[in-house]
Amino acid sequence: MNPPSRRASPVVELRQYTLKPGQRETLIALFDGEFVETQEATGMTVIGQFRDLDRPDMFVWLRGFEDMQTRKDALSAFYGGPVWAAHRGAANSTMIDSDDVLLLKPAWPDAAFDLSGLLRPTVAEDETVSDRSRLSGFVEISIHHLQPGAEAGFAERFQAAAVPQLAAKSARLLGAFISEHAENTFPRLPVRAADNVFIAALGFDDGDVHAGYRAALAASPAWQAVRETMQAVSMKPAETLRLTPTTRSLLR
Repeated sequence: MNPPSRRASPVVELRQYTLKPGQRETLIALFDGEFVETQEATGMTVIGQFRDLDRPDMFVWLRGFEDMQTRKDALSAFYGGPVWAAHRGAANSTMIDSDDVLLLKPAWPDAAFDLSGLLRPTVAEDETVSDRSRLSGFVEISIHHLQPGAEAGFAERFQAAAVPQLAAKSARLLGAFISEHAENTFPRLPVRAADNVFIAALGFDDGDVHAGYRAALAASPAWQAVRETMQAVSMKPAETLRLTPTTRSLLR
């Protein structure tokens, strides 16, 4: 087992890849086998890799950087290096679209992902892990599309009003982020620069706990009041991603 390379990343990419039918497991095997340590060796952190339960041809993942200059240097090193050159054909052959990318920063000072103490199996260990229960988990990512300039106020309200209610219903807040509007330092990989979003990542022990959480929220008048307040500054309904981590995902 290897510890993560960083405790938290102030710059995060949320990447959603639309894949060709039936190609998700092919990409996951390639990604987890070839693209985790090799990306981290350039100075980034591979935070989490996920299967989207509602979209069988969608692969969702997160990676982080210390700052925008580190992002430029790390991405230049990886995508200009031998590992990507050797495997890009196989990876790209699984994909229809890889440009759905949100560039993010923590919504408040301690809202970044805390990866301290988290471990991922090595590639060899992944094949021999006997206790699969410790590799379980369920992650929900909600994406709130906000009116321009509303991110900071939305984050403040979410932290004060929503977080306590979510915690009371068995949700663990893994991280909360708003759009990072700094110039894309690696334009070879586009990002959705015009979007104004707030994103919350929640963790659960398993899908049953998550289902109970959703039912509890639906039955809560207090939560409905918070939800209405949040919707008042939203451009459209929030997106909800229901995700299960791959066995080599740190975040789960």
